[in-house]
Amino acid sequence: MIKIGVVGLGGIAQKAYLPVMAEMQDQVEWILCTRNPVKLATLKQKYGFKNAVATVAELVAQQIDAVFIHTPTSTHAELVQLFLQAGVHVYVDKPVSDDYDTVKALYQLADDKNLMLTAGFNRRFAPLEARLQTEQQPLVVKVEKNRNNTEQPVKFAIFDLMIHAVDTALFVGHFQTNIDLNCQYQISQSNNMLQYCAITVQSQRKIMTASINMQAGANLEITEVQQPACTQRLSNLTKLQTVTAAGTQVTNFPDWTPTLERRGFAPLIRAFVAAVENPDHPNPVSPESSLLSHRLCQNLLNFYLDQDGKH
Repeated sequence: MIKIGVVGLGGIAQKAYLPVMAEMQDQVEWILCTRNPVKLATLKQKYGFKNAVATVAELVAQQIDAVFIHTPTSTHAELVQLFLQAGVHVYVDKPVSDDYDTVKALYQLADDKNLMLTAGFNRRFAPLEARLQTEQQPLVVKVEKNRNNTEQPVKFAIFDLMIHAVDTALFVGHFQTNIDLNCQYQISQSNNMLQYCAITVQSQRKIMTASINMQAGANLEITEVQQPACTQRLSNLTKLQTVTAAGTQVTNFPDWTPTLERRGFAPLIRAFVAAVENPDHPNPVSPESSLLSHRLCQNLLNFYLDQDGKH
């Protein structure tokens, strides 16, 4: 049985990861890492986890095969580097880092060590989102992520929210790192708080637009794919409309489908574990695709900083 550590047991871990991990205890020996004895006791009682350590050093000493990192973004780079240097496969919440050069260096380290570094882009694994990535190349891809009048600093919002829209659009649109990207950037802010931003990528045969609106009055996430056979529109990862000349077909999940299955967390966790168990399995989120998503977000941030410096 493989041994996998879990560092960072806050909100995202408790909501999106631990429930799935708890159901995999016959397959994985999970080792939680926290200095908080009260939190540890609560999680052990709720999910039945048996093993825990107090420090990262103790976790490394357990000779784990892999680790899930769910700590704040500012801590990612140091922790990822530490575990890679220790010979441990790493899964880390997106972004890997909010600095592209750091992300590139960490992926290079993983490659040098022949280890996986997997970024937590769960939307690629959401079943209805994955259905939009068809063999037929789309002509137009639009991904919109709207928020209910939310204030977040520009850099944080780009790497916390916009990166999801960017990665989803690149994934659905089959955009690869080796194509010549013709990119346009838009950004609107007030007092360094993001209001709206967008990236448009145009290749010879298709156009992709990813955007977020922080002042939209409601939380809404939409992916739209336009191709000759039909137009498909996915709302909040759960409702898929397929529009053709013959009419509109609506696809919904059965009521009993767990939320973590719908949102792609459970499939991604299982894919990462399978890749740790079997070296023949590819990294579920390829380094090349992850690097492209981080690079476009860095370019957007640089565009903002350049524009801001001119004022």
